[in-house]
Amino acid sequence: MSLLPERTDQSLIGRWWWTVDHVLLLGILALMVVGVILVTAAGTAVAMRINLPDMHFIIKHLVYLVPSVGLMFMVSLCSPRMVWRLGSLFFVGVILALIVLPFVGLEIKGAQRWISLPGFSLQPSEFAKPAFAVVAAWLLARWKEDPRFKGPQYVAGIYMLTLFLFLIQPDFGMSFVLTVMLAAMVVVVGLSLRYVLALLPVGAVMVAGAYSFFPHVRSRIDRFLAPESGDSYQVDKSLEAFRSGGLFGKGPGQGDVKLEIPDSHADFIFSVGAEEFGLIFIFLVIGLYIFILIRALKNLQECENLFSIICVSGILAMFALQAMIHMGSSLGVLPAKGMTLPFLSYGGSSLLAMSLSMGVVLALTRREPKQSVAKKGLTAWRKGS
Repeated sequence: MSLLPERTDQSLIGRWWWTVDHVLLLGILALMVVGVILVTAAGTAVAMRINLPDMHFIIKHLVYLVPSVGLMFMVSLCSPRMVWRLGSLFFVGVILALIVLPFVGLEIKGAQRWISLPGFSLQPSEFAKPAFAVVAAWLLARWKEDPRFKGPQYVAGIYMLTLFLFLIQPDFGMSFVLTVMLAAMVVVVGLSLRYVLALLPVGAVMVAGAYSFFPHVRSRIDRFLAPESGDSYQVDKSLEAFRSGGLFGKGPGQGDVKLEIPDSHADFIFSVGAEEFGLIFIFLVIGLYIFILIRALKNLQECENLFSIICVSGILAMFALQAMIHMGSSLGVLPAKGMTLPFLSYGGSSLLAMSLSMGVVLALTRREPKQSVAKKGLTAWRKGS
């Protein structure tokens, strides 16, 4: 007896199973498995350095992973209408959390980005990105259906509000990701090129302001442009890890450079993977990211729902950009930025928010259930009678 739902099963789970992209789902789950492996490799070294039990980070990662998988599954069950309804409510909640953050947030390394909860630190900005994608996509899609609706103006308003709340933390990395997400959605919806170009001054002002008023940002940019001008310890150790690992790596648990990389379980987990598993493994990981992006984009080609196309485009832009920034920082081709690698880095908020995001992608790229010829004929007869 098969445990899988029958094709005639019209239950919620049955319809989900026969319409969701199993290959895309498998790719995402594969990334999660790789994340468990890398956090196990990197987390032990970090735990030892700060006098915590050896398995502290991997246990916490698994504790975060279980609800993350459940959240992705539950979101993927939703219809497009349910996605934008729940997404709109969620966006309001996230904005409220960002508003109170300066008053109740934890200050770490000069930034207030986390709200302390029992046993968990919540980073609202991680959840703001997918919520913004849902709301902005709905507004733009409605505008395309009814040009009298001021969708672009509303999107500009919520973008500026979200951007402001990011900048006062301050979190320039998230601000940049949010801006690129919006640019991707603007391009997809077919707005005039001037709307895309209007985002360029915003980015320029953000970079100039960050460089002028925040010493840690100025230091990172200066070290990137002229490594001899300051301490480049993290990037130097990251590159040493790549050289040490070679093609095939030193083996699980055998890395020693990782012991000297700060936050190797989060901001530099890509380097740990290179040292212990080698460049071939790294190329496979990159290939897995590319595969997920191509598979999701392929599904969009068959999608007829404009809201789904715009929303998924924004989320995929976020997914790809975060991976590129993390990898680029580890390789020294981008300024060092503490940004997690999707599904691979340790971090509860990052894992939950990315699972939520990919749940939305799975939900909005589900295939429409195919009707039988007899059912189509009956439907046409009823409409004609």
